[in-house]
Amino acid sequence: MKILLSLALSLLILPAFAATPFPDSVKINGFVVGCQAWTFNRFSVFEAIEKTKQTGAKVIEFFPGQKLSKEEPTIKFSHDAPKEVWEKVAAKLKETDITPVAYGVVGLSKKVEDSRKVFEFAKFFGIRVINTESVDAIDAFEPLVKEYDIKVGFHDHPMRPNDPGYKLWDPNYILSLVKDRDIRIGACADTGHWVRSNLKPVDCIRILKGRIVSSHLKDLHAPLPSGHDVIFGTGVSDVPGILAEYKAQGFEGPISVEYEYNWDKNVDDATQCIDYIKKLGAAK
Repeated sequence: MKILLSLALSLLILPAFAATPFPDSVKINGFVVGCQAWTFNRFSVFEAIEKTKQTGAKVIEFFPGQKLSKEEPTIKFSHDAPKEVWEKVAAKLKETDITPVAYGVVGLSKKVEDSRKVFEFAKFFGIRVINTESVDAIDAFEPLVKEYDIKVGFHDHPMRPNDPGYKLWDPNYILSLVKDRDIRIGACADTGHWVRSNLKPVDCIRILKGRIVSSHLKDLHAPLPSGHDVIFGTGVSDVPGILAEYKAQGFEGPISVEYEYNWDKNVDDATQCIDYIKKLGAAK
């Protein structure tokens, strides 16, 4: 009886991985939408979790290297942090009822055992997607994707006129990287950076149909490419079209609101972005 009870308890605390459907309780308008902690990078992880809760979102995407808390600002949170740091963050997540769903953008190594550290971190938190730009590490992390059942998305930054070797801005290039790989390897679609590259996000999403595993959602102010983030529906990005195409493809998320403007007081801006997605669903 004790053995069976122990087994039952262990199953209850197992993290949810990529193949497990997201519960409806963390969805907004059918999507798993939350905040990229980078939105609050001038604050600590604890504060980013609290601010995410204030927006009305229920999920968060972490990035490596954020300071832990106001009380312990010299401690950095990442896959390289000691386990006791992970446990402190896990306790904060439980306290606030916020679920971590993604991690990035993080470097992955061509050395399998180094990349394994990132996957172990994701496993500990029940994170579904690791976002990276480490093209040269794909042979090393593909076996880990299969072993851990955790997705990896290639993130796009804008086109770099002085660096033709940077190709991740191009959805066709990302497709060429992933099309013959495990289906859990795909794109982290940063819609704002596509706009900065003079691309239409809906077109990019269609190119990558079936291979989008996560998204950073943005709306931008003109003029481009220097336009800054604005509240959804007030800029040049077709946010309704983006979400409609995601829905048509059956992509539920995770989608991270990454608001890279008004850094010191952007909780209200991020909240309005979350509310915009809620209103889109209500209007339908």
